[in-house]
Amino acid sequence: MKNIVKTIANAICLVIAFPLFVVYSMLGALGNKDSSLWGFSQFLSLLPGALGNYLRKNFYRLSMTRCNKDCAILFGTIFSQVDTEIGKGVYIGPHCNIGKCRIEDYCTIGSNVHIMSGKRQHNFEDLETPIQEQGGVFEKIVIGENTWIGNCALVMANVGKKCIVGAGSVVTKNVNDYSIVAGNPAKVIGKRK
Repeated sequence: MKNIVKTIANAICLVIAFPLFVVYSMLGALGNKDSSLWGFSQFLSLLPGALGNYLRKNFYRLSMTRCNKDCAILFGTIFSQVDTEIGKGVYIGPHCNIGKCRIEDYCTIGSNVHIMSGKRQHNFEDLETPIQEQGGVFEKIVIGENTWIGNCALVMANVGKKCIVGAGSVVTKNVNDYSIVAGNPAKVIGKRK
């Protein structure tokens, strides 16, 4: 019965999200799709409760590279890149900021987590040019399946499968599968296997 209710809720919210997707697509065609997604994401992030969750994930099913219908995206979470993938069973807590990434199946992302599009988003070598005008490179960060990212972590590099990233950690280097990391910068403090 629970699955039937979820299926109906997803279908209804997909229909409700479709007009937003049409407007998003038109604005994206005129300018930058990432900027358009970011604006709609800010609006959708403000919708509370289960209804907000269902509307968000169904809008992202239409607008991002991939967003599984069986995920949870809580209040205040903002996405900034169209080339983002959310797997099955993913839980993204409140007030997260998610860049270009692939979050694989059954990951748990705590609240206030920032997954940045790599660590080279801003060039800063030219002292005569404002940093905002120097450009940068956006990398697609991968969070491996069944990984748990603790509250307030900052992730700038890939995290392997079945890892644990401690709350408040700053991940600046790739993390191998089954690792437990913590700290700033994050260091391996244990293994799960």
